[in-house]
Amino acid sequence: MTLAPLPLIEIDHATLRRPGGPIVLRDLSWTIREGETWAFVGSNGSGKTSLAEALAGRMTVDAGSITWPFIERLKAAGRVVNWPSQVIHRVSFKEESRLFSYSRHYYQQRFNFIEPEDDLTLDQFIRAGANAPDDEIERVCTALGLQTLRELSLIKLSNGQTRRARLARALLSRPEMLLLDEPFMGLDTEGRAEVADMLGRLVRHGLRLILITPREMIPDWVTNVLDLDVVGERSRSEIPIERPLDDRTTASAKMRDPARLVELRNISVAYGERNILKNVSWTVREGERWALVGPNGSGKTTLLSLIAGDHPQAYSNDVTLFGRKRGTGESIWDVKRSIGLLSPEIHLYFTEPLSAFRAAATGYFDVLAPRPTTPEQDARLREYFDHFGIAEKAEQLFVRLSTGEQRLVLLIRALVKEPPLLILDEPFQGLDARSIDRLRHWLDERLRPDQALIFVSHLPNEIPSRVDRVLRLRNGCVVE
Repeated sequence: MTLAPLPLIEIDHATLRRPGGPIVLRDLSWTIREGETWAFVGSNGSGKTSLAEALAGRMTVDAGSITWPFIERLKAAGRVVNWPSQVIHRVSFKEESRLFSYSRHYYQQRFNFIEPEDDLTLDQFIRAGANAPDDEIERVCTALGLQTLRELSLIKLSNGQTRRARLARALLSRPEMLLLDEPFMGLDTEGRAEVADMLGRLVRHGLRLILITPREMIPDWVTNVLDLDVVGERSRSEIPIERPLDDRTTASAKMRDPARLVELRNISVAYGERNILKNVSWTVREGERWALVGPNGSGKTTLLSLIAGDHPQAYSNDVTLFGRKRGTGESIWDVKRSIGLLSPEIHLYFTEPLSAFRAAATGYFDVLAPRPTTPEQDARLREYFDHFGIAEKAEQLFVRLSTGEQRLVLLIRALVKEPPLLILDEPFQGLDARSIDRLRHWLDERLRPDQALIFVSHLPNEIPSRVDRVLRLRNGCVVE
């Protein structure tokens, strides 16, 4: 007689509700057992992150129960465990621990001098709370491509590097179970393969692991998949049907002699002895559709920060934006007035307690705090919320939305003023398939002929069909 593997976690008819918000999962019964490695999949708002929080003991259930039999076995063996979070480590979208919080920093600080009392290096971040020996720290950092970055300020790392740093810190804490929320988000193709391979080795050596990841990124060592579109309260068929925007964005007119929006000539950026960009030249004109590609750490974020007016080294380089050379009296707000920007980094710094509607409305003013809007501006915002299928989320608090829903709100924030230049840095991160299709259609069909687009992605199949120009970076240099 073969005995069934021992249960790790048991959920019995549980109902989960976001704090102060709606029910996200109802009457869920589910068991994870020893030897199983699960992936959670589902559309935006289906409850993936809420379920992970509940498994880590960070969310109470409205009804039903969650029990942790493996923790009871740890206690019986003499382990002192008072809370599930002591032995279950969840790596979420952004770091908001006591060690580091984006709410204590401002966005441009990523590119400026950091006061010593505010600085936190990657090495300090990884070591905090970990009793791991130096050789283990070096082994984990090497496996995650972080070894050469350990002396850098954490705030200056790219999105992909920061996510790997949080994963390294989690692994060095030696958790009994690890919950990874979108572990491959923001990683280039090589980085995703390296992280998946490393996690697979750890699973084979006994790591208990649960992933939240898109269906197309599920590694082959995952044994079970929980589809929350099937077990959750709402199904795909209940997502509002797409309604097109009005015809203001569909006018077609041939432009003559398109204006130069961005002119970079032999740009070089360095921090001390570390070169970030080396002799980069690039011109972006009205109506051009560009893809900006390159591996993590190739200089894409720094290049975009020069264009968006955030990087102070623009003044020591030959940078002309929208017809004005940087350093000739224009302000950062003069630059941002002509740009719509969505990036993973902007998402991290968006911590104001605003409704989704008010958060999107800040895009009219290029700030992260609320400003009054006109009835015409509000009407335009409602069109976008309706178009992207989140009209019912407009009055909910931004911070209580799912990660994917937050990304859609910040996408609307970038689009709503219909700027001459639209910069979308990995815009599909965290979005479900239907939201990606809506955005792809919008970019292919709804951008004005005179609007320029810079689209950043690690996946070639994500690049919209109308994008016909590519700038490739590697090690801070343009690759032909």
